[in-house]
Amino acid sequence: MLLAVDDVSFHFGGVLANQDVSLTVAEGEILGLIGPNGAGKTTLFNIIAGALRPSEGRIRFRGEDITGRGPSACCERGIARTFQVVKSFEAMTVIENVMVGAFCRTARERVARGVAREVIEWTGLDGRRDALAAELTPPEKRRLEVARALATRPKLLLLDEVLAGLTPTEAQAGVKLVKDIHARGIAVLMVEHVMEVLMPLVDRVVVLNLGKLLAEGRPVDIVRNEDVIAAYLGEKFRARA
Repeated sequence: MLLAVDDVSFHFGGVLANQDVSLTVAEGEILGLIGPNGAGKTTLFNIIAGALRPSEGRIRFRGEDITGRGPSACCERGIARTFQVVKSFEAMTVIENVMVGAFCRTARERVARGVAREVIEWTGLDGRRDALAAELTPPEKRRLEVARALATRPKLLLLDEVLAGLTPTEAQAGVKLVKDIHARGIAVLMVEHVMEVLMPLVDRVVVLNLGKLLAEGRPVDIVRNEDVIAAYLGEKFRARA
């Protein structure tokens, strides 16, 4: 098993953001993480990526306990992430942004630049390589987030709403990118609200609600789960399922 989240809970003061959450991600799997706003999805991402130490529970990656080891240690071990709110370095060029990720694996500028060029090309940003991040369109900035994460050479990529706010054409291009990432042997754990795009893409789905694990299973089963429909998907989705 690539990633194991074991009975993780997290308290923000008196607020319980995650409670006894357990999930796994296998090598090469695409796992969807869904739930209503405030369900605890981003908090769980922060715990997996090492930015937060859980109040209880453990995170194991490739058999190693990495609980609370910090973002840099988790990245070095092969976990990379994007952010729901894009965090590009606006005054730096696209290639410089991606080189920041590449420096996770090398201290040599020439090597980092070569890695960045390769990643930029296959993520579709080659034509914008020398543009400032501030000049990119919102969809391009989301691709830049992904490219910078990929430059760290991850085994597991955490995608936090990379398809949000995109047109149908842009979303399909985003789906293709996720499939390309998967084809390269990288496991993906993705938070997404666009169910019509997410469900055909993932192998399994985990549903959080009020910080707790509500359901887990194949997409075809999740869209028919009465608890998930009531808590998140709604009756309109039932009619389309």
